[in-house]
Amino acid sequence: MTMTDISIQALLRGDPEIVTGLLAAAEQGDVDAQYRVGLIYAEGRGVAQDEVKSFYWLSRALQQGDTGAQTLLQVVAAAMTPEQHREAMELAGAPHVVADSASPAAGRRSRKSRFARRGGSQ
Repeated sequence: MTMTDISIQALLRGDPEIVTGLLAAAEQGDVDAQYRVGLIYAEGRGVAQDEVKSFYWLSRALQQGDTGAQTLLQVVAAAMTPEQHREAMELAGAPHVVADSASPAAGRRSRKSRFARRGGSQ
C-alpha cells in the first residue's frame, strides 16, 4: 500500500488529521488537493459540510484544468442557495480565508458518500 493509498483511505474515513495537510497543499496550488478539499467540504468528511467552501475549492481545481472537478462542482452548485453562490464568489477574492476558518471534525459524518469516486489521480 502506497502513501497515496493511505491518504485516500484517511480521506474516505473522514480523518480530521488529513484536512490540515490537504488545505496547506491546496493553498499552495496542488490541483489534486484542491479537488479533495472540495470533496471533503461537499461531504463533511472531517470538517463541517460547507457547500460554499466546496464550490470555492472545486472551482480552483477546475481553473487549473481538473475537468473531473466539473461534475462535482455542478452537483454542489445545484444544492446551493443564491446567498451561498454570493458567498462563494466573495470567497474567491480572499483565498486565505478558507484555510484559516477550517474546523476539522466539526461536522464529521458517518453516512456513505453521495458522490461517486473519481478515477485517476486520487
